[in-house]
Amino acid sequence: MSHHGNEEEHESEPVSFRDNRKIDPETGEVRGQQEDAGNPAPEDTGAGGQDAPAETDPEQDVLAQAEAILNEAGAEGEENAPADPAGELRNDLLRLQAEYVNYRRRVERDRDVAREQAVIGVLNSLMPVLDDIDAGRQHGDLREGPFAAIIGKLENVLATYGLARIDEVGVEFDPNIHEALIQQPSAEVARDSVSQILRVGYRKDERVLRAAQVIVAVPE
Repeated sequence: MSHHGNEEEHESEPVSFRDNRKIDPETGEVRGQQEDAGNPAPEDTGAGGQDAPAETDPEQDVLAQAEAILNEAGAEGEENAPADPAGELRNDLLRLQAEYVNYRRRVERDRDVAREQAVIGVLNSLMPVLDDIDAGRQHGDLREGPFAAIIGKLENVLATYGLARIDEVGVEFDPNIHEALIQQPSAEVARDSVSQILRVGYRKDERVLRAAQVIVAVPE
């Protein structure tokens, strides 16, 4: 009896099977394609099931910022752009050329002034020597001989630098080039005149280096 009861229990269990056929007999389609179409593969959300952040290129980020800055500057430039860009550029070039010309003129002027000051310094330092030469001539020591030739060459060299003597007698007194040490009344002059040179004066071109010390004859 117990054996018969076990057979009935075994026969009452449901029978299940799995259909492993690749093609669905009802639709004729491949079952794998249906499953892929109906159930798309889930995206990889990364750890913790959250969406993974998109990777960014630092270089591309910097380039994007630079491009944004340039675009903004370009937009501002277009708003403030002059009506004639070529004319504005030409004016800038003309201003630059004028500044360069003025700079060259200043440099040349400063160079000329420095050279002039250097020459004047040398001439002023030689004036005591020239005074000794004049004193020797007045005593007759330097009228002839080798020293007289050397002094003549020296005076010629100084003349090439614009040095000139102020030693004329009988000319009208000029306080710009003469220093009156003595005044003598004279019936022979109608105006103040130089009657005698006490110390020779010198000038370089139009610049007086030292006024001549003179005796002035004044009308009576």
